[in-house]
Amino acid sequence: MTFDSQKNFDSHGGNIEKEARKLNIKTKKIIDASASIIPFKLPRKLTTCLFKTIKDSSIKFYPDRSYHTIKNAISQWHNIDPSMILPGNGASELFTWVARDAGLNGLSSLPSPCFGDYERALKCWNAPYIYTNLPISWSTSKPQHFPLIPKTNVLWITNPHNPTGQLWSRFSIKNLLNMYKLVICDEAFISLVPEGEKQSVIDLTEQYKNLIVVRSLTKLLGLAGVRMGYVVTASERLSKWEKIRDPWPINTFAINATNIIMQDKKMHNQWLNKVHKWIKKEGEWLDSNLSSFSNFKPLPTTTNFQLIKSDSSLTPLLQELKRKGILLRDCRSFINLGENWLRISLQKRKHNIKIINSIKEII
Repeated sequence: MTFDSQKNFDSHGGNIEKEARKLNIKTKKIIDASASIIPFKLPRKLTTCLFKTIKDSSIKFYPDRSYHTIKNAISQWHNIDPSMILPGNGASELFTWVARDAGLNGLSSLPSPCFGDYERALKCWNAPYIYTNLPISWSTSKPQHFPLIPKTNVLWITNPHNPTGQLWSRFSIKNLLNMYKLVICDEAFISLVPEGEKQSVIDLTEQYKNLIVVRSLTKLLGLAGVRMGYVVTASERLSKWEKIRDPWPINTFAINATNIIMQDKKMHNQWLNKVHKWIKKEGEWLDSNLSSFSNFKPLPTTTNFQLIKSDSSLTPLLQELKRKGILLRDCRSFINLGENWLRISLQKRKHNIKIINSIKEII
């Protein structure tokens, strides 16, 4: 099977400007439930910080290549040594460097369906990989036990899993660390999950040098346009990456935004509380309303998106919704899914109601 990077990202979701041009409508008229982005306005302090970045002329200068301040801010939040932290231009840039080490360690297993960017990153280094089929039926219990032990050298885990929304237990992941040369844990969505941090394995990076944890602030803050991510792993590994990566992968806006969200614990915790309440309330509402449809089934989730299965193709439904200015996630690009699947990302209640009513009108 060949991997088409452009095709994969065209179907990634969040292509709101491209779809607006196709539909000949303004972007603000589109409900984008294809990308899992928080629908709230930024905290006022964070907005002020971004405006200040322009006003104080700091963008005239190159960012600090050591990223000393941002590393310390992240290290204090997670109680991890700063030398074990590397900020990046979103999680995607970091996956590229993670994949380099994956290739050096042998064959990778991608539990599938999975986020397509892992494949892109591995392709950059001609690193070998295989797909390992994940069960696509599961209970409502949280967290779930990670169900696979592939016979490979490297294992990629997404926690919570994208696109299924399953939250894997920390215990089950820890048990895998002695079985592989390298375990890569993508925790991009874990901070969004109520009590999700209890299942994080970030602190285990101090004990296990074969563990790499990737985080994203894009998902938590709804700042996809300001690329913010970081990786936590052995300092020796990061020293090698720093010598060969781009000299300035992170811009001043991303640095300042990360600093303020990590340093202002009161604001950070208030934001987390707001997000968790929204996910619980709207997640339960959406699941209940989707369950009323006889021709498809919503599957249990822990985060801000929900996977839906049907006995027939959902492509016509997706196309009709698109004509109404509603974008849902087409799952045909996910290995082991296809046209009988779609994914909906949580919105505010007003837009969630419109999505449900539009589905009713169509089917």
